[in-house]
Amino acid sequence: MLDPMANPLSEARKRQVARLDGVKPPTARAALALAKSQAYQDAADAPATLRAYATDLANFEAWCGKHGLTPMPATPETVGAYLAAAGEGYAMPTLRRRVAAIARACGVAGHPLDTKHPAIRETLRGIGRKHGTPSRRSAALTTAEVRKLSRACGTDLAGARDRALFLIGFAGALRRSELVGLDMAQVTWTGNGLKLLIERSKTDKAGEGAEIAIPRGRSEETCPVTALQIWLTTAEITAGPLFRKVNRGGVVESARLSPDAVRQILLKRAARAGLKGTLFEPISPHGLRAGFVTTAYRNGVPDEEIMGHTRHRSLTTMRSYVRRAKLGQASPAGKLGL
Repeated sequence: MLDPMANPLSEARKRQVARLDGVKPPTARAALALAKSQAYQDAADAPATLRAYATDLANFEAWCGKHGLTPMPATPETVGAYLAAAGEGYAMPTLRRRVAAIARACGVAGHPLDTKHPAIRETLRGIGRKHGTPSRRSAALTTAEVRKLSRACGTDLAGARDRALFLIGFAGALRRSELVGLDMAQVTWTGNGLKLLIERSKTDKAGEGAEIAIPRGRSEETCPVTALQIWLTTAEITAGPLFRKVNRGGVVESARLSPDAVRQILLKRAARAGLKGTLFEPISPHGLRAGFVTTAYRNGVPDEEIMGHTRHRSLTTMRSYVRRAKLGQASPAGKLGL
């Protein structure tokens, strides 16, 4: 039976021990290297990903137990039936993630699952055709929306922090995890702005890091560099986390903001600014990143320059961030010279 609350990769250690059983015991140094290898394997995925996989595996195991099926080793037919049973109640990305979680557990257990088998692939396609709905994407927060957010922040400590948070997030096309992960040591002030060292990000699995330049803005009201300087000076921050909690007494704490705190702050300020999303394009922190790409695309910035700043590895993925409704109302048919 599966242990959904355990890291699936912990099974790799058991396989390593099994392969070494009956063989000359490894040296102390080799044993240490094996332990380090396992530690790196355990760290290959983000904790949030592992938690999601654990939940998915628990759901799959419960369904199999209820219907008299064996979860391990999972067969394509069993996974297909599981997907069919869940098809109408879950979004397609959730179902695909569940397949990934099951496949991962199968691989670790030494029973690879063929996720391209028709029982899985065609079931997913059929669910998409019959029950699929447009995917939810964050509403693009372009310069106009970010200006409104900035004005809604006020002049107190929390307002100074939130203004800097939005403007740096937008100008840097940063993910919220990257925003809250910034430390003073990663900021370099330059003659015309600043540079941010992003030590680790979602797509930077190897931890190579990236440096992003953010110049001063044309308007002091929306200048990300000025906003950050005001926040750091007012909060008296000289080392440690850039963006921190401000308690109800107006005191800046030492703890950094959590990624979810960014979401809550944005929703609060967006409501005050009168910004509203839709069912399929809700307001969320990812909208700052989508807004950067949309605005840059609208202003004719070349694809390679946008990708260099956003650190997208795929042109297709980068262009998926463009919100066409924000590019303008003119139809391409009007440019045909008819």
